[in-house]
This record gives sequence, structure tokens and C-alpha cells, in this order.
Amino acid sequence: MHHKDAEDIIATAHAMADAARSAVLPYFRSPDLSAQNKQQGGFDPVTEGDRAAERAMRAVLAQRRPDDGIIGEEYGNSAGQSNITWVLDPIDGTRGFLAGTPTWGVLLAAAIDGLPAFGMIDQPYIGERFWGGFGHAQMHGPHGARPLATRAGRSLGQALLFTTFPEVGTPAEAAAFHAVAGQVQLVRYGMDCYAYALLAAGHIDLVIEAGLSNYDIQAPLAVIQAAGGIVTNWQGGPAHDGGQVLAAANAQQHAAALAILQAKMGQTGPAA
Repeated sequence: MHHKDAEDIIATAHAMADAARSAVLPYFRSPDLSAQNKQQGGFDPVTEGDRAAERAMRAVLAQRRPDDGIIGEEYGNSAGQSNITWVLDPIDGTRGFLAGTPTWGVLLAAAIDGLPAFGMIDQPYIGERFWGGFGHAQMHGPHGARPLATRAGRSLGQALLFTTFPEVGTPAEAAAFHAVAGQVQLVRYGMDCYAYALLAAGHIDLVIEAGLSNYDIQAPLAVIQAAGGIVTNWQGGPAHDGGQVLAAANAQQHAAALAILQAKMGQTGPAA
């Protein structure tokens, strides 16, 4: 890709994330939010926050890059004239958003011919932004700006492993996850996209999830790969369409976790 095009994609992504921050922050920890969530049906401010953030991102694209396609969680797919499609998840981690934890994020990725080439994970409340692609992997937050780089190889016994739900996915997927979890030093739950950001920033070693959508994983995948990590499905193949995901800081961690996942998922009958 031409240098200028890559620069424009990166600048557009920052503009989109800025717009999404402004749109979604008024909904976070607002008094209305806790009151409204107890009502069945009716107005749902989280959904409104999701929609407002996605509308804000789409407005930036309409102005800056109207020829690009869009896949968005809230407003669906719109075909483009270029070979670039933006994949948007305006609030990844809605449950965390509802609970007031600052571990949700705005996800956006630019896919070229269907493959994520650039991604961004933005946490509006903390003011942390992680991005990667086109030879760059960086973050900006309360400590300022710094490059992103994943951890070096080490044994599974020293690894920090994250997933969002203890159930992971199906019972078989949960059993496979817990087989890996039994080998690591520390397991944490419930971080959604923030776990992938921590992996890209060099703080943890593994994220294992199942049942993901394409808009859940494309941005984290691009950021982690740019930072030197590996993201595949549980068969070691491409993960950009979602489903089962194994993200690892390096080849050693990836190979060790993959072997356990494959061994467990390969079992049939009661032993699984």
C-alpha cells in the first residue's frame, strides 16, 4: 500500500476514535444508565451509546473516505467502491460498560481485501488508545506515548491468561480452555477487548476466547500482530472471521497453548 494511503487510514482511524469517544462518554457511568438498566424493554442507554458511537465513526468515514466499505455491529454492512472495509464495534464489552468498569473499548479495523491491515482499540474513559498496522504499533495513555511490543517467550507455567467469560463457549470449548488454564501462573476474566490491548502492550501472554464475531477480533488481531504477537483460531488457522480465537505474545506461548486446545478439542465422548 502507498505510504500516503496508509497515513490517511491511520489519521482517519484516530479521527473516528476521537468522534466515538465524544459520542459514547456521556452514557458511561451516567445516573440514567443504572436507573434505566433495571427496566425491562423501553429505553436502553447502552444501546443508544453503541449507536451514537457507530454513527459518529460512520460520519467521519462519509466525510474522509466515502468510497470505503463498512461492517458495523449496530448498522450492518455497506459495500464500498474501494478494496478497504472498516470493521467497527462501537462498544466491545457492553457488560463492563453497564457495570462501570473501564475495560470496554471502541474497536475499529481497516481490512484490505478482507484481511485486517490496521486496528485500533480505544478506551475513552481512561484515555488509552492502542493501534497497530503498516509497520507501526503504538499506544497513548496517562503515561504518554510508547511503542507496543508483546512479551518474550517463556514457559506456560509463567504465563498470564485472560478470557472474558468463565464458560468461554460450548462445554467442550470451556474444557479445552480450562486445560490450558490449569497450566498457567494466573488466569483473569471479564476484560473483553482490553485483554488484547494488555497482550499487545506486553503485560500478559495469552487470550483464549470462543464465539466471537468478525468485528470483535479484527481490530485486536491487527494491533497484536503489529506488536509482534500471534492470533489464530484453535486450529492454528486465520481468526479474522471470529469464532474460536487464540492470541499469544509469541510463538512459544502460542504453540504450547495450541497443543493443549487441539488435544482437548480432538477428544470425543464423555472424556471431553
